[in-house]
Amino acid sequence: MEIIKQKNKIIILNPTDFNAEQIVSCGQIFRYQISQNRVDVFSANKMATILTEPNRVSIVTDDVEYFYNFFDLNTDYSAIKSSLSTDEFLRPAIKFGYGIRILNNDAFEMIISFIISANNNIKRIQKSIEFLCARFGKNMGDYFAFPTLVSLKTATVQDYIEAGLGYRASQMYETVQKLTEQDIVLLKQLPQTEQEKFLLSLKGVGEKVKNCIMLFGLGAKNVFPVDTWINKVYNDLTNTKSSNRHEITKYLCKKYGALSGYAQQYVFYYYRSKKV
Repeated sequence: MEIIKQKNKIIILNPTDFNAEQIVSCGQIFRYQISQNRVDVFSANKMATILTEPNRVSIVTDDVEYFYNFFDLNTDYSAIKSSLSTDEFLRPAIKFGYGIRILNNDAFEMIISFIISANNNIKRIQKSIEFLCARFGKNMGDYFAFPTLVSLKTATVQDYIEAGLGYRASQMYETVQKLTEQDIVLLKQLPQTEQEKFLLSLKGVGEKVKNCIMLFGLGAKNVFPVDTWINKVYNDLTNTKSSNRHEITKYLCKKYGALSGYAQQYVFYYYRSKKV
């Protein structure tokens, strides 16, 4: 896979480790639009349009460096897939989701988005997020930016109710107020145990949401978020009926170590897509 950076574009030739639709459909991002051979991706106050042609992908954007990092284009996914493919269980999932990459998302956006995602479906999650973007985000012309902490801190519980958050409305209000006391940039610099402790102190953040934020917003690849799909796959594979997701997470993290996050994405995308 060859990557070429230009002024307003990133070109990927022979994209054996990059598939835009797989990347946005594997549960790590909610602000995107898919059309034929085109995916529009929104992150913070930025946008990129991904155009897919035979043996070529073009990422068109006004901020090449941001999206080069966002799509983790410095990481060798061929080596990661090769290492994980020694696991017979992962092999078909990796082949199916060959083009998945873990995004380097904005940490604040991930905290808000994954609190909204708990016990929710994709369409409702996206609708709630877009409501908050339209009401509290900057109008960028063709789209609204994700709200900053400063702008979202003015939101009331009623705003969150109108956004469709239901019982999460009061949780979100309390969490946003608490986030004003923690510099998100400094949060990224804390040891992982301290990051996890802080996230679990936030209203609406449990084990699974915490691990999603760690993986997609804070760059921790040694975590393994466990949701309904992963729980089911684990039980089918181990012939058990466990619902202890903390223990399941510990087992999978021990099994896959520093590559746990990558393994989770391949498994989640494959089994949810196959509905096995």
